[in-house]
Amino acid sequence: MLLPGKKRLLLTLPWLFMLGSTAGAGRDADLPLEKIKLPPGFEISVYAYPVPNARSMALSPKGILFVGTRTEGKVYAVIDRDRDNKADEVITLARGLNMPNGVAFRDGALYVAEVNRVLRFDRIEARLKNPPRPVVINDRYPSDQHHGWKFIRFGPDGKLYVPIGAPCNICEASGYAVITRINPDGSGKEVFAKGVRNTVGFDWHPVTKELWFTDNGRDWLGDDLPPDELNHAPRKGMHFGFPYCHGGDLPDPDYGEFGKCQDFTPPAMKLGPHVASLGMRFYTGEMFPAKYRRQIFIAEHGSWNRSIPIGYRITLVTLKNNRAVGYEPFAEGWLEAGKKAWGRPVDIQVMPDGALLVSDDKAGAIYRISYTGK
Repeated sequence: MLLPGKKRLLLTLPWLFMLGSTAGAGRDADLPLEKIKLPPGFEISVYAYPVPNARSMALSPKGILFVGTRTEGKVYAVIDRDRDNKADEVITLARGLNMPNGVAFRDGALYVAEVNRVLRFDRIEARLKNPPRPVVINDRYPSDQHHGWKFIRFGPDGKLYVPIGAPCNICEASGYAVITRINPDGSGKEVFAKGVRNTVGFDWHPVTKELWFTDNGRDWLGDDLPPDELNHAPRKGMHFGFPYCHGGDLPDPDYGEFGKCQDFTPPAMKLGPHVASLGMRFYTGEMFPAKYRRQIFIAEHGSWNRSIPIGYRITLVTLKNNRAVGYEPFAEGWLEAGKKAWGRPVDIQVMPDGALLVSDDKAGAIYRISYTGK
């Protein structure tokens, strides 16, 4: 990180930049969007394609969409210059990074989370085709690949929230399975929440400013156990059970004897088992009907080890009096006949006009879901 009296710490590895292909250079007509089922009045279209391994998204005030990846090692800028709701260009800002899944934007700078460090690209909007060398603001995160990719976002408190996933399926590991937060310069690292196996998506309620996050449940307890979780953390210091208790009421067969379920915070909503719930957003737009406002959309990446796959969809969690009371599908069809998936939703972004963008790392696309009422 930056130290007093020192110059900026810059990357010493060779830094590679390249211009990406123009959006639409691939045939987005090959994406079978007619298979996606939405509530009446909603439509889905291709916003950008190809965007290989598109994962987490962050939008700048100027409308530039920044996209991280997990397997490509790249970070993209997606640009819709003529504001016709379809990207004109995809620029590769950086490549050769270590699982740069997480992206966040603040005060003209793009923040990118690798496995063990957080980078900052200053004045990036003015230098998309000549990006600056990034500043390393914090390189003190673990280097474990298992659950090492990170989702990051700035909270209402101005701090950058950075999770550290468990380096295992199930284990006790000091300093892991937490959500940390740091100052924009990388200093002041502290643990905000514990007992979080692997969160790859979180957001703050637009009114209460309280943190909500998804969490992926452990594997190998069968097809239907445990559930994934949507959790609510209104204050610092809460513990959500991992590795001792899952779903609020299921003691772990290996670690349950070391912690009682009643000692931990249960999920606000149990989600589907092994659906791989990732990105989530409160809907803050005006385009959708009123019943969707201030509700939660979740991208379910889809199961990888169930005998019958589930997930591969966008779900809706409804709140009432700041409590989760409903959970239902909103957009589905990326999984065909319960067997083969042609796409896997990862993250959700609410656009200024109220449309939702959805990233898909399997199809390498970003979709736009809008409401027309037709």
